[in-house]
Amino acid sequence: RETIKNAIEDSITWPVRKVIPIVPGDYSDLELKPVGTLEVKLVQARDLTNKDLIGKSDPFATLYIRPLPDQTKRSKTINNDLNPIWNEHFEFIVEDADTQSVTVKIYDDDGIQESDLIGCAQVSLRDLQPGKVKDVWLKLVKDLEIQRDRKDRGQVHLELVYYPYNMKDETPNPFKQHFSMTSLERTMTSNGNGSANKDYGRLSSRKRKEIILRGVLQVTVISGEDLPAMDMNGKSDPYVVVSLKKTKTKHKTRVVNESLNPVWNQTFDFVVEDGLHDMLMLEVYDHDTFSRDYMGRCILTLTKVLIEEDYTDSFPLQGAKTGKLKLHLKWSPQSIKRDSGEAA
Repeated sequence: RETIKNAIEDSITWPVRKVIPIVPGDYSDLELKPVGTLEVKLVQARDLTNKDLIGKSDPFATLYIRPLPDQTKRSKTINNDLNPIWNEHFEFIVEDADTQSVTVKIYDDDGIQESDLIGCAQVSLRDLQPGKVKDVWLKLVKDLEIQRDRKDRGQVHLELVYYPYNMKDETPNPFKQHFSMTSLERTMTSNGNGSANKDYGRLSSRKRKEIILRGVLQVTVISGEDLPAMDMNGKSDPYVVVSLKKTKTKHKTRVVNESLNPVWNQTFDFVVEDGLHDMLMLEVYDHDTFSRDYMGRCILTLTKVLIEEDYTDSFPLQGAKTGKLKLHLKWSPQSIKRDSGEAA
């Protein structure tokens, strides 16, 4: 039944173009064919609906552009967590960027039983700017055809980069042979000649993941805005703990007394060993004499700063009704390690 459903759905949604020759000739250039790759990072989800009677759901995600078994990606399962963090990277072939969409579905893993759908969401590829990171939080719905859903099923956080095969990038190429890179890495390093595409497709996903981007991440915690009040006087004494998830390096800002709009302007440097797969964590606390109160957090991948190398933005606090952190991020690459063991 699932096989028939997928085949029918795929035939309806793709191909969306039929070429009917009126006069004899070669119309192969009009047929739909691969035009690029889509890099999707499944970052996290929050406030998922609990499907279990005892404990919490064990969420995992499936992602696809075409709903065929061999083209559908599956994340790992996060046990007993309604706010899972995956930070997993997937790549898809794009045949028609104007009409296709990427779909993500979140399930509760029930082991040998059929998994329960928690919710789903979709992003149209025509909304993506080639070579630019689109960072989105998507509301989960029960059915993509019926977007109106009064029930709150949670949200999923995605980062997407569309890389057309004919895209030209002015970033210099430090590699002599760069076909083992993913499209995301080519966005950062390719000279845009497109010669790597054929060789790249022959490599296993394991080898593509062996590229390691190393460097120094400079994080400036500029300020906070509209932070939640934690004290009896309607104020807070906030400070921020900044850390990298994989290396577990931590820094802490100073405490700003009695302020919901603190200004820190403090800069911290992190040595990053694996830029594509690490995450930046910022946790905000209210300082008390003998304890501390948790106020909220921001979780960021390094995808955008790896591509843009320098940007400033404000990020809402997760786990808090109000509050934002304004940050400046700067990336300084040190070396790029290939699977051959060489460094550039």
